[in-house]
Amino acid sequence: MSGAHRTGVAVVGAGVLGCLITREILAADPGAQVTVLDRDLVAGGATRRSAGLHFPRGAVPETRAMAAESQRYYAQLVAERPELPIHGIGMTVVAAEASEAALHEAYLPEAGLRRLDGAAAAAALPEGAAVPEGMAAWTGDGCQYADVAALTQALAAELRPAAEFREGVAVTGVEPGADGVVLSLGTGDTITADRVVLAPGPWLAAPAWADLVAPLGARVKKIVALHLEQPVAAHDGAVVFHDEDAFLLPYRHRGHWLFSYTCPEWGVSPDAVDPALTAENRDQALEVLARYAPKLAARGVSGRVFCDAYGPGNVPQVRSLTDDGRVVFAGAASGSGYRFAPAIAAAAVRLLAGSAAPPVPSAAPSASPSTSSTAGVPRSERQNPT
Repeated sequence: MSGAHRTGVAVVGAGVLGCLITREILAADPGAQVTVLDRDLVAGGATRRSAGLHFPRGAVPETRAMAAESQRYYAQLVAERPELPIHGIGMTVVAAEASEAALHEAYLPEAGLRRLDGAAAAAALPEGAAVPEGMAAWTGDGCQYADVAALTQALAAELRPAAEFREGVAVTGVEPGADGVVLSLGTGDTITADRVVLAPGPWLAAPAWADLVAPLGARVKKIVALHLEQPVAAHDGAVVFHDEDAFLLPYRHRGHWLFSYTCPEWGVSPDAVDPALTAENRDQALEVLARYAPKLAARGVSGRVFCDAYGPGNVPQVRSLTDDGRVVFAGAASGSGYRFAPAIAAAAVRLLAGSAAPPVPSAAPSASPSTSSTAGVPRSERQNPT
């Protein structure tokens, strides 16, 4: 039996971003009526496969500001709820010796980036890794990682007394009107919302909102990371390869390492991506890993595969999609969904309040790997799933 429902704000997408948006809406207005919808379970999409790495870096002013805002948010969240699965770790940055000035420009002052000598650099890397000839290592502060799926589920549990969650419910239509935005649901129900936030992750081409989202020029890319079956020591930290599309992350809560590299496959669909690791993707990853840690390469026997949405210039998008501002898009975090989620959520709530960003022009150009503005952007920031 179908039914109609009314809500103040409908948040479409129950990943880490959708849940943080809901949290920020209710923080600003505890009496707000919020309905969160997802075709899957909470944290069941891209969030479930997120690497969950946060480090204090931004290649352009927009992402530097977002990284700083998110870092403050997560620090406060951990202080308030220390039981959440967010773990502080050390950070080592490996880059060309001549990169020091560029590193200090990209990393936030809070990182306190400082160069390591040969012995200290060797000690900072995991067993089987080394700094190649002509490169150097720096250490810095402010790095952490999270079990993003578990964190999102914990946030959703906190929110359920104040927000309605509809899991396993697909949104099949989005129709803005004078009296609100009517969402048609796969269950046969409808929801009329005063305002809607679309936080669909890589599902940019879903028929319900594809036409609304297309002018943003966002695209979807395959994401691949290897699981390295090597134990993690208590002192191990993240290793960021600044000049590569890669990082090493000690997954203490799972007992192994994760190696993220850039898979160069664009234009994919989250409904068509095979979650199984292919020989080609594994070989691509191992080719990069072998340059820094050849002894670890043999440990790369499994991994995780999915995709993510990338905004033009690899800058996350928070934009009104309708002239009246009733429908807002938040996402296209360019592989850094966890890292930028608090800043994106805060921007979305500001936009709902009518304090930022005009509607996206209908003639916005599409981004592409060859035309996106990435000048000065470290390749590892452009592509990695964090």
